Amino acid sequence: MKQLVEIFRSPKEEGMYLYVKREEGLERVPEDLLRRFGKPQSAMVLALTPERKLARTTAERVLACLEEPGYYLQMPPSPHADAEAAQVRLHNSKLGH
Repeated sequence: MKQLVEIFRSPKEEGMYLYVKREEGLERVPEDLLRRFGKPQSAMVLALTPERKLARTTAERVLACLEEPGYYLQMPPSPHADAEAAQVRLHNSKLGH
């Protein structure tokens, strides 16, 4: 199953993104969420398939959320997760030398 998806960036919070079906746009996103998200800024449009690799979630999860509730909200990574990822990268770089 391939779905044309539009991804919006939040102007209020770095790293927060909203995924919606391109043909539906923001019509299924609750008003309360849109107020907290800020004026959505289109970041990209992509053809999403279950096999596609995404940075912070799985394509299967996004596709399921696009069916119900009709959108997928990607939250920014927690500072703890970023610090942990940096430690793993440092450790892996030392293994290569």
